[in-house]
Amino acid sequence: MACRLADSMFLFMGPHQRPTGSQKIGCFSSPGLCQLKWESFLVKGVKHKRCSIPSRGTRFIQAVAVPVALPSEDSADCRKQIAESYGFKQIGEPLPENVTMKDVIDSLPKKVFEIDDVKAWKSVLISVSSYALGLLMISKAPWYLLPLAWAWTGTAVTGFFVIGHDCAHKSFSKNKLLEDIVGTLAFLPLIYPYEPWRFKHDKHHAKTNMLHGDTAWHPVWKEEFDTSPFLRKAIIYGYGPFRPWMSIAHWLIWHFDLSKFRPNEVKRVKISLACVFAFMAIGWPLIILKTGIAGWIKYWLMPWLGYHFWMSTFTMVHHTAPHIPFKSPNEWNAAQAQLNGTVHCDYPKWIEILCHDINVHIPHHISPRIPSYNLRAAHKSIQQNWQKYLNEASWNWRLMKTIMTVCHIYDKEQNYVAFDQLAPEDSQPITFLKSVMPDHA
Repeated sequence: MACRLADSMFLFMGPHQRPTGSQKIGCFSSPGLCQLKWESFLVKGVKHKRCSIPSRGTRFIQAVAVPVALPSEDSADCRKQIAESYGFKQIGEPLPENVTMKDVIDSLPKKVFEIDDVKAWKSVLISVSSYALGLLMISKAPWYLLPLAWAWTGTAVTGFFVIGHDCAHKSFSKNKLLEDIVGTLAFLPLIYPYEPWRFKHDKHHAKTNMLHGDTAWHPVWKEEFDTSPFLRKAIIYGYGPFRPWMSIAHWLIWHFDLSKFRPNEVKRVKISLACVFAFMAIGWPLIILKTGIAGWIKYWLMPWLGYHFWMSTFTMVHHTAPHIPFKSPNEWNAAQAQLNGTVHCDYPKWIEILCHDINVHIPHHISPRIPSYNLRAAHKSIQQNWQKYLNEASWNWRLMKTIMTVCHIYDKEQNYVAFDQLAPEDSQPITFLKSVMPDHA
């Protein structure tokens, strides 16, 4: 979910942002030697490393994820070291150019595409009941336990988003009108317009990690970073300490402007916007009437911010890492972007249950038609057939620290350049994050 810092006092640079890494990984080949060179690795506690890898070529290779075969055991050792430094369990081998999306989809069992109404409505029951429990917890909790109640409720309402997400991908029900109704209703507590989000999200799937095309997270363009001192500061804060809530900017910028949609989409967009504005016009005053402004903050705003924390975090973890490149349209390869450029990340079990396994994200990018309740079975099949190409992690502080302090400005050779490499005098927020964020993996 990329956001663009432009057009206003606080603009978010999503569609024009690019991955930046403070880790520079280059492969230098001599007739028999390939070295992965690490320059200015920014993750605290990780020292500069070198990996020697036998190679037959005499070429220079930039970035781990470049599709260049490194078949030796040493290359696997190198990837293992890099994975540990980034907070990953595994960094996959580059996917061969001749592998297509059809090859990967055909390897999946047909049953993972099947819609099961019982499982779909069970997901709705889990989300509704967990959200209701969260509201009860908020009403009963003493002030010092409210953050825990808000965390639970924000995670529970994220499940509503995942249900709407399935509806948008036509993987919730065989009744398409029912899907649109359920999707719209599921998005209403989040004041998220269903149809605008669906149109833009389809482009994210069609052009994942493509420069200019992907409508989700993008690295920052250096030209925008250099536009003005004020914009630079806003970008640094937005992609630094405020990054876990950047989806709020994406929500505002991408979904309410009719000029961003094709003429044949506008009618459906207007219906969704009318539903959202009706919810705000009726729901918010009722909350305030019953509980006051403080109650609106307590019961709606804080869980909503919790939802956006997960919206932002899931999205950046799924598609952002120093070794995962964004590519121009003429270089982009669908199978590499979806299988090799999407990250599977495990979270604590209660989060995965409340969020309906949206973290099992690689099969979702192989085919969005796979229902959320079948994602684990699909991922197991992908592991059996494509394991060595997968990027996998369990959520940890080092992973988040790498993303938030390294993956900033687009660079074709390095994938990312960190803010504090280009503008150290303006990068105090990044320096602060490095000093306070734990480095546990």
